[in-house]
Amino acid sequence: MVSRPALDLLTITLKADSNKPALNCLFSTITKALKKKDTATIIGFGTFKVGQRKARKGINPRTGEEIKIKAKKVARFVPGKALKDAVGKLVLRRVLWSPHWR
Repeated sequence: MVSRPALDLLTITLKADSNKPALNCLFSTITKALKKKDTATIIGFGTFKVGQRKARKGINPRTGEEIKIKAKKVARFVPGKALKDAVGKLVLRRVLWSPHWR
């Protein structure tokens, strides 16, 4: 659960027209790094990197037929320590102070 001031700040950041170029720049920089098979790190937030999924067998749910799923590259995100700590505190605070927790 995100605190109300943080949620409001996030909403303002995403909705404000003046911030769209900065967000687009951030996303395009991350995308360019991943296309080069490089990592993109935002200190205090986390790291984006390219992962590899192996080829595997699957089942078509409609027909029940076995199919081959090709190997592919996927984007992965590893949260940073600051983000883990912040989320851990929010979860802990919510559990300890929830009126429904017994």
